[in-house]
Amino acid sequence: MSKIPILAALLSIFAPLGAHATLSGHYLEARTADVYTGPCFANSESGLTGREATLAWSVDTGSWEGSNLAGLSVVAVVRADGTLGNVERNPVAARSLIFVDERADAAQRQALVSFVRERAGEVIGEISSVEAVPIELDRTDGELSARLAAGTVVRLATRPLTHQDHVCGNEFVYYPPLADGVTVEPAATTEHSYTGSAFGASWTSPGKRSAFVGSFGG
Repeated sequence: MSKIPILAALLSIFAPLGAHATLSGHYLEARTADVYTGPCFANSESGLTGREATLAWSVDTGSWEGSNLAGLSVVAVVRADGTLGNVERNPVAARSLIFVDERADAAQRQALVSFVRERAGEVIGEISSVEAVPIELDRTDGELSARLAAGTVVRLATRPLTHQDHVCGNEFVYYPPLADGVTVEPAATTEHSYTGSAFGASWTSPGKRSAFVGSFGG
C-alpha cells in the first residue's frame, strides 16, 4: 500500500480559541463530491454534486458553555443549493439536521448544538431540526478507518486512501474540511448515506475520495 504524500495528506485548520472552547475528540466528515482529487475531476463535479455532507464530532474531554460533554457525540447532516466548499461560490445557502447524543441532558444538547454552530458556521445554514438519537462513532487514534451511525438514517464508513485512488496523478486536498479547529487526513468512503425524509430526498454516496478523518481540539 502506497502512502499519500505528506503535503497532500496532512491538513490542519485552527480556530480561534474562546473562553468556552475546551473540547477535544474525534472528527469525521464526508461529502457527496471528492475532496481529495485533481482539478479536472473537481471542475466536472462542481455545481452538480457535493451538495450534501455529514459532519460528526465525538467528544473525549472538555466542556462547552458550562456543560461537561465528555463521552457525547453530535452529527450535522447538511444539504445545500450548491457544491459545499466551492471557493467561487462560498458560502452556499444550506439547511441542516442536527443529531445530538440521546444520553445528553437538555443543557448538554443545547451546548452540542452551539458547538456545531460555532465550528461549522455558515456551512450549517438554517437548522431544520434537532433530534436526540443513539450515536456511535468508532475510530482508533491514527487510523483512517472509521464508522459512524446516527439513529437509523445516517451511516458513514471510511478507509485509508491507496495508490489505486490516484486516478490522474494530480490529486491533492482540493476542498478543505467544512469545520474549523480540526486536524485531519483525507480518506475514502465505503459507506455514506442519509435515508431520512426531512430534506424531501435521501442519498447514498459510497466509494468516493470524499472523507476526512482526524481530531478536533482547542
